[in-house]
Amino acid sequence: MGSTQLALQQALQSLTPKHLELTNESHMHSVPPGSESHFKLVLVSDVFTGLNAVKRHQAVYRALGDWMGRIHALALHTYTPEEWAQRQQAPASPNCLGGSKADH
Repeated sequence: MGSTQLALQQALQSLTPKHLELTNESHMHSVPPGSESHFKLVLVSDVFTGLNAVKRHQAVYRALGDWMGRIHALALHTYTPEEWAQRQQAPASPNCLGGSKADH
C-alpha cells in the first residue's frame, strides 16, 4: 500500500466507517507504473443515513480535504449499514477508455 492510499484511509476514519475498501486502480489507466492517482472507494457509515448521493460525496470530499487535489480520480460507492447489508458489494469499475485532457 502506497503512502497516498494510506493517507486517504486515515483521513476517511473521520467518517467512522463500518466498512472501508480503498483500492488503487491506477494500473487500469494510462499512468506510469506505481502511480497512486485513481482510486475506488467503498465506504459504509452511519453518517450517510438520510443523505442523498450528493451529500454523501460532499462528506467524503470534506473528510479528504486537500487530498482531493492530489489524486486524479475517485470512484465513490457510499452506503449506510442497512444498504450494505442488502448489497454486500459495489459495482465493478469499468475499463479505462484511455486518453487524457493532455492528449487534446
